[in-house]
Amino acid sequence: MNKTHNHTCRVYYEDTDSGGIVYHASYLKFAERGRTEFLRAAGFDHASLREQQKIVFAVTEMNIQFKSAAKLDDLLTVHTGIENMSGARVEMYQKITYQDGTESCELRVTLATLDTHSLRAVRIPDKVKTSFGQLIKE
Repeated sequence: MNKTHNHTCRVYYEDTDSGGIVYHASYLKFAERGRTEFLRAAGFDHASLREQQKIVFAVTEMNIQFKSAAKLDDLLTVHTGIENMSGARVEMYQKITYQDGTESCELRVTLATLDTHSLRAVRIPDKVKTSFGQLIKE
């Protein structure tokens, strides 16, 4: 993954189970935040895409591999990049690491571009495709 966006987040009490270990579903929230900040780094945000481009992104597939359990107060970095893009589909790679670079988990996420009115798949708008294309894995 050559070109990635990195987003740092802290593990809060709400992210953990009673033992202070990150609950598995919390990793999905961390990954979503990473994708949202990646989008901002590409020059977009969800509201403007919805209002101006008339599109939204929907997760259609996700694979997650847990490697090491994060704990309360850990500082994590979410690394996000694009692996492939075609038509109405964006395939992203994400990994969540500790400050020392050790991996906590790795995700592969497929997103579909949907029309805001019909909620049917539509091609990625050229403006978005061009911006994302500059960030795609080489």
